[in-house]
Amino acid sequence: MKPIFFWALAASFLTGCSLQSPPNPTYLPGLGEIMTQTSYRHSKLWFAGQAQNWSLANYELEEIEEGFADASQFHPNHKNITGIPELIAKTMTAPIKQTGQAIQAKNLAAFTAGYDSLTAGCNACHQSTGFGFNVIVQPKTNVFPNQLFNVRH
Repeated sequence: MKPIFFWALAASFLTGCSLQSPPNPTYLPGLGEIMTQTSYRHSKLWFAGQAQNWSLANYELEEIEEGFADASQFHPNHKNITGIPELIAKTMTAPIKQTGQAIQAKNLAAFTAGYDSLTAGCNACHQSTGFGFNVIVQPKTNVFPNQLFNVRH
């Protein structure tokens, strides 16, 4: 193969790859995917707080809030449930605030109480929407072996 042909072929391949559009830019995750991600964040929040990694705990709480905002925006109704934004606001606003204040104060006891309040808010929302079979608890086992939680900044 001649060098010029090789470089021309390589350039056309790379140019073609770089001009492709992103995959399906209109995709929106379903409510189940958002809630599954929220469940992961809920677990990470627990382990970060227990390790007193307040930066990570704050990040995970913000991600939980973002997930609730996405659920409210993209899924204001789901199956026979209407008013999801109002329901999330009613059950989650106070627990998120309580947990956030504990994180800012770097207070482990207050964090644990806030976290339990957050968990109770999740369960109250599930109960009120017919999803009471989905019960959230404090995690007992760390399912994130690839992440250190006891790193403090």
